[in-house]
Order: sequence, then structure tokens, then C-alpha cells
Amino acid sequence: MRICVVGDELATGVGDARALGWTGRVVARTSFGRPAMMFTLAIPGETSTQLSARWEAETAARFGPEHEVENRLVVALGRHDVAAGLSVARSRLNLANILDVAEANRTPAFVVGPPPGTPDQGDRIAELSDAFADVASRRRVPYVDTYSPLASHEQWLADLAQNGTTYPGQAGYGLMAWLVLHTGWHSWLGLPQDD
Repeated sequence: MRICVVGDELATGVGDARALGWTGRVVARTSFGRPAMMFTLAIPGETSTQLSARWEAETAARFGPEHEVENRLVVALGRHDVAAGLSVARSRLNLANILDVAEANRTPAFVVGPPPGTPDQGDRIAELSDAFADVASRRRVPYVDTYSPLASHEQWLADLAQNGTTYPGQAGYGLMAWLVLHTGWHSWLGLPQDD
């Protein structure tokens, strides 16, 4: 199995002293039947428009032939659409295009939404997360809402405050990993649920 994670710097765990981020923690808690390859393909500050333009070429270089390998795509959406002033309609279309191409290529997709950032962007990120969830739902693609559960989560907020940035630390990435692991990750991979 080859899993490509495309997204911004949050997909790589920026701010995590252990350098695992949520992706490393998720893989560490996943018991694959055979060795799996996971590739994190991140670009700092990337919007969904930029992601939509690059993801296919980058994953194609890492995916194997369909008859030999199970290829999987994780779309890790960040918050940069808000900072860039992209309309929600544009963001929706960008994700829809990614998921439609993945489906046409017979590559199962899994979407992780943007987590909370600065309080002044809260309403916009919440709206963006809801829009992404709707796009994924219409295509029957698993979607992990990281915004709603973390927006007022004491540990998440303490982590951001301690770092003094919009990047979480170990605790915050651990919370994101927990949400991914408990929102259909194992069933999407066709694996038994981890206890």
C-alpha cells in the first residue's frame, strides 16, 4: 500500500518537538498487514488552489501500478485559503476537483479538514470546514472535522498559546491524530479498528 498525504505544513508536523505531527502518530497507531509506504507531500503556505494544481503530478511519481499496489490519497487541508481571501465557493471547487480526479483514477481518498488557528479567523475556518465536509460527503469520501472538536478544546488552546504560533505542539498533533484514527481511518484502509 502506498499512501500520499498532500497538504500544507501542518501535514509535516511543524511545531512538534517530536517531529511526528498527526501523520506520524496515525501511522504509528496503524497495524498494516504488510509494510506500507507513506509519503507526506507538503508545501508551506499552500492554498487549496495551489494544492489542486500540483497534487496529481506529485502523487503519480510515488504511486505504483494499479494492478500491483494499493494507492491511497489523504488530502490534508489547511487554513491558508482564509488568509489568501479565497471564496468558499472556490475552495469547494478545488476540493471537488481533487476528489473527482482521484475517483476517476480509482484512488480512494480521505480528507482531513483545517484545524483552528487564530481566534479572528475562527468563523471563516468553521465555514470552510463545513464546506469541505459537504463536498466530501456528496462524494462519499471520509472527512475528519478537526475544527469543531478543537475550537474550544482546552488542551489545543493551551498548546497554541505555549507555542505562541498557530502551530500546535505534541498535544495538539496528538489530538488531531486521535480524531483521524476515530473517524473512519481503519475502515477506509480495510483494516480492523485499533483498540
